[in-house]
Amino acid sequence: MASEEEKKSVFDAESAKEVVKELRACFAAGNTKSYEWRSTQLNAVLKMMEENEPLIVAALRDDLSKPELESSIYEIAMVQNSCTVALKKMKHWMMPEKAKTSLITFPSSAEIVSEPLGVVLVISAWNYPFMLSLDPVIGAIAAGNAVVLKPSEIAPATSSLLARLAADYLDRSCIKVVEGAVPETSALLEQKWDKIFYTGNERIARIVMAAAAKHLTPVVLELGGKCPAIVDSDINLQVATRRIIAGKWGCNNGQACVSPDYIITTKSYAQKLVDSFVCELERFYGKNPLESKDLSRIVNSNHFARLSKLLDEDKVSSKIVHGGERDEAKLRIAPTILLDVPQDSLIMTEEIFGPLLPIILVHKVEESFDVINSSGTKPLAAYLFTNNKKLKEKFVSTVSAGGLVVNDTTVHLAEHTLPFGGVGDSGMGAYHGKFSFDTFSHKKAVLYRGFACDAFVRYPPYSRGKLKLLQALFNGSFLGIIRALVGWFRS
Repeated sequence: MASEEEKKSVFDAESAKEVVKELRACFAAGNTKSYEWRSTQLNAVLKMMEENEPLIVAALRDDLSKPELESSIYEIAMVQNSCTVALKKMKHWMMPEKAKTSLITFPSSAEIVSEPLGVVLVISAWNYPFMLSLDPVIGAIAAGNAVVLKPSEIAPATSSLLARLAADYLDRSCIKVVEGAVPETSALLEQKWDKIFYTGNERIARIVMAAAAKHLTPVVLELGGKCPAIVDSDINLQVATRRIIAGKWGCNNGQACVSPDYIITTKSYAQKLVDSFVCELERFYGKNPLESKDLSRIVNSNHFARLSKLLDEDKVSSKIVHGGERDEAKLRIAPTILLDVPQDSLIMTEEIFGPLLPIILVHKVEESFDVINSSGTKPLAAYLFTNNKKLKEKFVSTVSAGGLVVNDTTVHLAEHTLPFGGVGDSGMGAYHGKFSFDTFSHKKAVLYRGFACDAFVRYPPYSRGKLKLLQALFNGSFLGIIRALVGWFRS
């Protein structure tokens, strides 16, 4: 028999219902809507990150063996930058936007008012557990919502630290962190939310969307996909190689939704590219990359086994041209390059999310677009390395993806003026900067009129003259209005 204390600690549907009830009361009281509350909470997030950086770095090391530089820049600094941008711009974002009116409602004025949605749920991922948890929460706070954050249980040290720090620094009556795994997430998904923001994989996204549909709850899905990188031959090869390495192995050892998933290049250029990779990888991670302190480990044994299965497939294992070393006990896999991988292999039919990088060969670089578009899915990001202007233009006009980068990888995430999000199978909705504020806001249309100039033509009894005049008003044609009025008076 479980003790009374253990029974109380269970987070079930009733517990979730109470959490939502408390947050709805907080929101209904208007506690989250003022500029002062929003700015106070965002400043508290900034303070939380600044005062606890060593603890955050340590938690990320425990969960992922993440190097300190990656933790400090890609997790902590990214969150701080989001807070700083929101604090600087939020007052302007909150102001009503003036909207034009037409002859139909003349005389009138109009505006668009951004109002908070209410009580929102953020379900986060394990690969960047601080940044992917707090970045959307910053947007939700800036927009004036009450928030529940559900961190990933796959990163337990970070999840525990997030829960403790949020309770210490933030308004716990309006911002809550719920830890747990599938039962806790399921209990949360049973409730009615005003928006659900989910970062993760496509399989869980379908569960989230199905649960949201029961309450007609809007969702943002930040997923992934097989992000391609096209490499042309007229480039600075060393710079291109380094930027691909930074976006692949320098981003959590490939465990990132925007990491290059595979490369497409020409048969004539492939060996030069492989040689450059081998040279630069050895320069960055040494002759024994399994011992490198600058590479994250694989998150757990399940993902290690999944990646090993991709690598051990008969038609793939013979294609390894660099790397392939593994240490199951330490959950480490070396940066691995595979050349001329069959497109029907497992490694090319699912998102890799790890340190394996296949290279697909084409006769002409222009054929790369057909390879990407024939996959049937739209990636979260796509990359092109070239100096060819026409190729750049074709890339932008032909490839549909969440975001495109020419001559680099992953850096579009750092620009708060760009929306970050997927399309099709890689997700829906976007955030970062003002896009985060808009994601958690309702754009309310407001029209103001006085009692003067009451148009009699809109009222019965209807006539042919009224019809002509209304048609002219809707078309915005001054000449048509004059003609309708002349015809009216003549009749």
